Amino acid sequence: MANTNLASARKAKNDEFYTQFEDIQKEVTAYIEYNPDVFKGKTILLPCDDPEWSNFTKYFAQNFKRFGLKKLISTSYAADSKNFKTDYHPTLFETADPQYDEDKTTKNGKIFTLTRDKTGDGKIDVDDLEWSYLDGDGDFRSDEIKQLQDEADIIITNPPFSLFREFLAWVVESDKQFVMIGNKNAVTYKEAFPLIKENKLWSGRTEWSGGLWFETKNPDDVDKVINGVNMKNVSSVWFTNIDHGRRHEHIPLMTMEDNLKYSKHKEVKDKESYDRYDNYDAIEVPFTDAIPSDYNGVMGVPISFLDKYSPEQFEIVGASDNGAIDEKYKLPHFKKHNEPYINGKKQYKRIFIKHKKK
Repeated sequence: MANTNLASARKAKNDEFYTQFEDIQKEVTAYIEYNPDVFKGKTILLPCDDPEWSNFTKYFAQNFKRFGLKKLISTSYAADSKNFKTDYHPTLFETADPQYDEDKTTKNGKIFTLTRDKTGDGKIDVDDLEWSYLDGDGDFRSDEIKQLQDEADIIITNPPFSLFREFLAWVVESDKQFVMIGNKNAVTYKEAFPLIKENKLWSGRTEWSGGLWFETKNPDDVDKVINGVNMKNVSSVWFTNIDHGRRHEHIPLMTMEDNLKYSKHKEVKDKESYDRYDNYDAIEVPFTDAIPSDYNGVMGVPISFLDKYSPEQFEIVGASDNGAIDEKYKLPHFKKHNEPYINGKKQYKRIFIKHKKK
């Protein structure tokens, strides 16, 4: 169901998915717990955002002092430039401000900054945000936003699904720390997988199962209504290059013999051995918890393995998509095929791994 939702979102160019406050809180808390000073003295940029609706801006504004932030910058995309059009109405926050411009409100993006206690109430929070119109529409690829990228230390956002590949390249090129949301299948993209393999990009703290629920502005693209809010479930996960504790937790595993005897999965239990691929020098491991602890060769595992991946426990050697694996692991008689095959039957996408040598 979730994969169908994502495909529908792409087809309709519906990028108006708003992340829930509690999902942001759950993810960011993991970085704070691992390193309490991870945001201290840093400038955070929230591009592809809409501060009047977005929970990213609200969350970091609310925690500005607790995190020890230096500056918070949030930018929005002009309503007229969005792929998916909604019945746009400026908020009272904007229209009540003397700088409100009836023409710019739909044609220009906005920039919100937070650095000080503007209201004088003794705290720094969302009420202290200062804003103005951008010169352009707020596209993250513009020179205007690029200058903000240069100023930032950390970039955090939920970029448009239809522009994920471009946004990932944009943020990686900046050589900054980042936290972002993308679909699960992005792990095998040619833009993403080499970074994962080299431990320059990894899964965030939030578990992969169930995807993420977003508020949607499209009344025709709703999975359910929660407390009067239209919600959409999308097969998406968090990606980052900021460390967190779960990334270093080893997966508890059984030996190959014990898996074949006691595994809870019928695809493994009571078999004589693990299946081998026709076209790769590797065994098929259909479930992460069925990885044998004592097998020293290459194993093909589901992409969801990355949810539990610890770089101290495993080495990633390749992926079936895009042929992203060394030729030495391919069997020459099947050279034309990247998808893994077993007894002539094509399998799902696989990540290829090996145990780290002790």
